Amino acid sequence: MSKTYLFYDIETSGLNKCFDQVLQFAAIRTDLDLKEIERHEIFVKLNPDVLPSPAAVLVHQITLEQMQSGKCEYEAMQAIHGLFNTPGTISVGYNTLGFDDEFLRFSFYRNLFAPYTHQYANNCGRMDIYPMLVMYYLFKPEAVIWPNINGAVTLKLEHLNAQNKLTAGDAHNAMYDVEATIGLARLLKKEQAMWEYLCGCFDKKTDLERLEKLTFIDDKYQQALLIDGSFGSAKFYQIPVVGLGLHNHYKNQSLWLSLENNIATTAFISRKRFGESPILLPLTERFSRYLSAERRALMMANIEWLHKNQGPFLEVMEHHKEYKYPEIPDLDIDAALYQVGFISDGERLKCNNFHAASAHEKISLLDKFSDKNLRAQAIRVLGRNYPESIAKEDYLAAEFLHYLKKVKSGEMVANYKNELRLTPKASLTEIENLRQLQNLNISQDELLTSLSKYIQSW
Repeated sequence: MSKTYLFYDIETSGLNKCFDQVLQFAAIRTDLDLKEIERHEIFVKLNPDVLPSPAAVLVHQITLEQMQSGKCEYEAMQAIHGLFNTPGTISVGYNTLGFDDEFLRFSFYRNLFAPYTHQYANNCGRMDIYPMLVMYYLFKPEAVIWPNINGAVTLKLEHLNAQNKLTAGDAHNAMYDVEATIGLARLLKKEQAMWEYLCGCFDKKTDLERLEKLTFIDDKYQQALLIDGSFGSAKFYQIPVVGLGLHNHYKNQSLWLSLENNIATTAFISRKRFGESPILLPLTERFSRYLSAERRALMMANIEWLHKNQGPFLEVMEHHKEYKYPEIPDLDIDAALYQVGFISDGERLKCNNFHAASAHEKISLLDKFSDKNLRAQAIRVLGRNYPESIAKEDYLAAEFLHYLKKVKSGEMVANYKNELRLTPKASLTEIENLRQLQNLNISQDELLTSLSKYIQSW
């Protein structure tokens, strides 16, 4: 089975992964030498239960007219899910594991498609150019011309594109970002050994093998450097850590205690999933040369504290290894992916039968779902995408209308991170704030005016 890269990007109605939606999807499939094979672009119709975020509209500048055309979300997700799950596909983008991948995971889940199979099934996998770029910045800086904004290096894709002439076009257009990401990947791949090493960071087996080779403190606790863009340029995107081991319940998580603060009073824990960032490196002089004398001194003081305080340290370790994410009562089904867990093979087969049926035939399959959440999600799929199919079924139309009225009433609904679904009132307030705080051009003003009218008629 030959492998391919699927470089992709999405533009969305907002940042809430549970309640917002994809508006534009773009992808270019390449071979492993980054030669283009095919490209795809999908515009997605706005769902009747989604309000676009005013701030997001100003960024991607997709008009309401464009949002009200294109594929319905269900059919768009069916096509995207197929691209991601084509055997041998490595889905990759720029900071996609930080946002896009999880956003699509919830989009797949909401539309009854398997949300995780693109991560492991059929020889598929994921990568992310952004954490790879951080590593090049630290250890192979000659590979890229680094943009400097106001005296500081920036890793924003649009600035990297301008400095390195990766592609032509408008930033924050999905296809533009895909082309720029491929151009950047071609620069990085010229350093072949570095590229191959970093590709291994996104392979669970390779990542785990590298973990096992790390050195130990007192033959008990592994020490390492974690590299991640979220740590910031002031820290050279890295923190020294000591390992707490694998989580007792979430088996793909390893836990790491930061040595960047006084651990006698504050324990800051990083969770690392195998095959994802942060990138794990040995705490050797070769990799830790960016640590200042002050950071090294604090690290050594913390290690000395560990030597002398095994009891308290073991208590901290066991607490974090046992910690479980709390169950959230009355969580909306669109936000419940992590709470409901994996569905049974039997229920997945029913989902597959649902996908294979016509819109009208799907109605007869609703009562086949023994899981009440799946049935409720299926009704939402029909109501959002095929309202005419349930119009003659009074009980289904009433159930979806009840849900829609609840959303449009502005009832405060939160996701698993306690992030609120955007309400009409909050959206109009955001528009007024943007008008007051930003110097809008004519095009941006027109976008907000159009959006304001849409909200008021919602």
